[in-house]
Amino acid sequence: MAQKPSIPRGTRDFSPVEMVRRNYIFDTIRTVFQRYGYQPIETPAMENLSTLMGKYGEEGDKLLYKIIDSGDFWDFVIREHGETIDFTKITSSQLALMVSEKGLRYDLTVPFARYVVQYQSQISFPFKRYQIQPVWRADKPQKGRYREFYQCDADVIGSDSLLNEIELTQMIDEVFGRLGVSVTIKINNRKILSGIAEVIGEKDRIVDITVAIDKLDKIGEEKVMEELLAKGVSKPAVDKLKPLFRLQGTNQEKLNSIANLLSESETGLKGINELEYVFSALSHISHLTSHISLDITLARGLNYYTGAIFEVKANDVQIGSICGGGRYDDLTGIFGLPNVSGVGISFGIDRIFDVMNELNLFDKIDYTSQTTKLLFAHFGEKERDFCIPLAAKARAAGINTEIYPDVVKKISKQFDYANKKQIPYVAVVGSDEMQSGVLGLKNMGTGEQKKMKIEEIIHLLK
Repeated sequence: MAQKPSIPRGTRDFSPVEMVRRNYIFDTIRTVFQRYGYQPIETPAMENLSTLMGKYGEEGDKLLYKIIDSGDFWDFVIREHGETIDFTKITSSQLALMVSEKGLRYDLTVPFARYVVQYQSQISFPFKRYQIQPVWRADKPQKGRYREFYQCDADVIGSDSLLNEIELTQMIDEVFGRLGVSVTIKINNRKILSGIAEVIGEKDRIVDITVAIDKLDKIGEEKVMEELLAKGVSKPAVDKLKPLFRLQGTNQEKLNSIANLLSESETGLKGINELEYVFSALSHISHLTSHISLDITLARGLNYYTGAIFEVKANDVQIGSICGGGRYDDLTGIFGLPNVSGVGISFGIDRIFDVMNELNLFDKIDYTSQTTKLLFAHFGEKERDFCIPLAAKARAAGINTEIYPDVVKKISKQFDYANKKQIPYVAVVGSDEMQSGVLGLKNMGTGEQKKMKIEEIIHLLK
């Protein structure tokens, strides 16, 4: 029996129409990245597991796709470890490391840190890079959550200036403004979270606290409290956290309330000062359209963040974050280059696509730069061949052009082809057109037809 065609759960195929729309998003993001001085790089789909493991926390490690080494890997494990290891007690992570040396990248930030260290002698700092590539996570597929998806990252490394945080916020605002998506940009600072852990007497449990708090939107306050207690955070400490989940007022009023709590924490107060500077600078940029909000519950459970953290939510669609990021002061240190500060953001292209689809925003976009604008239709083989140099002229003038490839009896079939591909103009070539050099140009939207020479058609369509 023939095999039924299918793809793995959590992955998707994209039709030509969908790819045109996705490319519109990619091009919009790429344009904004370049406007702020970011340059492109690419890294391999797979990295050494030693590069990836331990960088995303315990939960992140579970979502890494490990690549099994080629050959009889199980025979190798038995031969190398069979006499020394009780396989009834070994964990899945330990076993994975025995049979795998590589994994698919989980994000683009850790590979970027590896890249910076590996090529540091060739890089001018501060180094501003952008990267648009797929990543993979062994997550449970659901709406807005996929196992393979694209990220569009922009990072600047080798600078601890808060100007970078301000410009990244501007970039987020500009991208979503161009795409027509109304968003809220949530901002917090990991120094504030560290300060909170310090003043409630749980300084050593900052990771447990941030991982739990990061789930607040998904599981609610009560479940977060239960998780914190289950992880050993004391009940008095958990009770002190509750008021922070209900802060009201302007960004400055929220910061003032937090400052009172953190008055004895030098780290926490530094985080407050950093956010005050960022919010103040942004308040003087008049054309920002996004709502920018301090969210003290924003934690972003990745271990490497040390300063400002960002998360972007669509205002009109119920879906997870569509952009996020933050500052990491020593990510390159794990690869032997300590004390190099960086900050970056990542756009979730697949969720952005779903948001724009749900809001019908693609219907308002002109895609003629990506799709065919002119089709040459014809009545026979000689007429088709006559079209070849004409199409070449149109393409040389920058007009996306096709010639209908087959000889068919009915010209209506070629018009149907143009309609299905949403080609706006069709130039019809018959024996009379070959003799006169004047073609019949049909506007497929209005049905209007004109007699025009190829030079006139090019002038009109440009």
